[in-house]
Amino acid sequence: MTHESTAVQLASSSSNATASGGWWRDAVIYQVYVRSFADSDGDGVGDLRGVRSRLPHLARLGVDAVWLTPFYVSPQADGGYDVADYRAVDPLFGDLSDADELVRAAHALGLRVIVDVVPNHTSAQHPWFRAALAGDPAARARYLFRPGRGADGSEPPNDWESIFGGPAWTRVAAPADEGGTSRPEAGGEWYLHLFAPEQPDLDWGHPEVAAEFASVLRFWLDLGVDGFRVDVAHGMVKAPGLPDIGRGAQATLIGTEPLPFFDQDGVHEIHRGWRRLLDSYEGDRIGVAEAWAPTSERLALYVRPDELHQAFNFRFLNCPWDPAAMRTVIDESLAATTSVGAPTTWVLSNHDVVRHVTRYGGGARGLARARAAALLMLALPGSAYLYQGEELGLPEVLDLPDESRRDPAFRRGRRHQLPEAPAEPAAELQPAGPQAGPEADGQEGLRDGCRVPIPWCGSEPPYGFGPTGSWLPQPPGWGGLTVAAQTGDPHSTLELYRAALELRRAMPGLGAPEAGTGPAAEAPYRSGMRWLPAPEGVLLFTRPGFACTLNGRPDPVELPAPGRPVLSSAPVETDGRTVRLPPDSCTWWSL
Repeated sequence: MTHESTAVQLASSSSNATASGGWWRDAVIYQVYVRSFADSDGDGVGDLRGVRSRLPHLARLGVDAVWLTPFYVSPQADGGYDVADYRAVDPLFGDLSDADELVRAAHALGLRVIVDVVPNHTSAQHPWFRAALAGDPAARARYLFRPGRGADGSEPPNDWESIFGGPAWTRVAAPADEGGTSRPEAGGEWYLHLFAPEQPDLDWGHPEVAAEFASVLRFWLDLGVDGFRVDVAHGMVKAPGLPDIGRGAQATLIGTEPLPFFDQDGVHEIHRGWRRLLDSYEGDRIGVAEAWAPTSERLALYVRPDELHQAFNFRFLNCPWDPAAMRTVIDESLAATTSVGAPTTWVLSNHDVVRHVTRYGGGARGLARARAAALLMLALPGSAYLYQGEELGLPEVLDLPDESRRDPAFRRGRRHQLPEAPAEPAAELQPAGPQAGPEADGQEGLRDGCRVPIPWCGSEPPYGFGPTGSWLPQPPGWGGLTVAAQTGDPHSTLELYRAALELRRAMPGLGAPEAGTGPAAEAPYRSGMRWLPAPEGVLLFTRPGFACTLNGRPDPVELPAPGRPVLSSAPVETDGRTVRLPPDSCTWWSL
């Protein structure tokens, strides 16, 4: 059976509608990493006009919304997540009229638009921080400046580490004397940056910070965007007193253990204020939390009825290819979000992690597992996120030359090998202590490989990405993975995704569970699905009118056919009574 065999018969042009009426509850949202999606002007960097030109691909794919990574004015120290002006488009990506036209074009195709907002930190080039470095006490109060430890203040204020490696504190020059000469020996203060030194953390206890971001949100809502993905939504509030952690390799603790700089209770009041602002606009505008929490129950707090609409479920992304572990994560995730009346989200890849084809083993086996995992994800109750290129089955690029890498974590971790270009006001900054080496407890940068520009057509780079080259080099063997090469091939990963999204719209049992009425609200579908007995290494669950099987074993498995097969990540053999499930495969069934 090829995966497209019954999709056309069952699909319709209308999406599933949930009883709650919220479009986000079962939405499939596609992440566009702007600089790697499509280049319109030939500078090798993707831009907003390039995105707009490729929107028909997303409409044909069948997604409901597009999430755009930051395109604001930025020195690009961290791929745009260091924002210098939240109300302007960086010339690298276009201008404000390009953003406006993109939103209008997306809406004309039935696509909603979600943009990133970065509230935990600004760029070191932001006017506020430049004023802080110049000695303006009002500007400095908007950031987390603290005196250093030791008699001369030469040690950082605490032991916090940057997510990108090295200390999370940088010392600034001491105030100048009467003659205008800086006196470092006088002991300058330190400022906190949980990420790169070029990304100073804001102090959300200052009322001007909250007022500024409320104004920023209104600016983009007025332009017509449908919502915001909140970067580091768990990080804006730090524990009182900024206490030491007492151990190293702190980045490895994120999402697994409580930390004084993440997931503090005070962030929820910020999100409540943003929810009130979003609700004041027509058209179901939403907020999506990028939040790392140590438990599913803590994560669910971000999506209580008066807070944000969704939160990324990174536990599913981090789950290995292990059906038993997958089931545990699915059960715990659904239980936590159901307890607060929110939909669960599912995601397999994004711009910060190794692509799941490679995580699942790479090569043919990794691709087979990735295809199966995609069908599993799209069959689960709730909303799903796709990362650009996963619909093409792209693997991680593992052999980028060091000189091509742009990830600040990589640069910080290998500063002794790769010189870092100075950026204003770098002359005034004094990073604390030695930087982490390339093997420093797993905190080295590994994100560039998932950010390589995606291939559209042709047999050699840049594969239709733009008129010339690309800001990260593309592999020479991607000609068979392009959109053009896969379109119309019934065995391709692209056509598998298209068929799955078409069926997801057509089959009433898929998407988010109904809230309060209908069969999905009744036992045993209160969480939207029901598990059935299955052999070890196999998952089998049903939803109203639908069943899904996942064979996570390296060998085929025979079992009674749960229904009529409508889609599979690999060919299945069935006589109507029994089915032989291929290894590393997922199959959808109509009941």
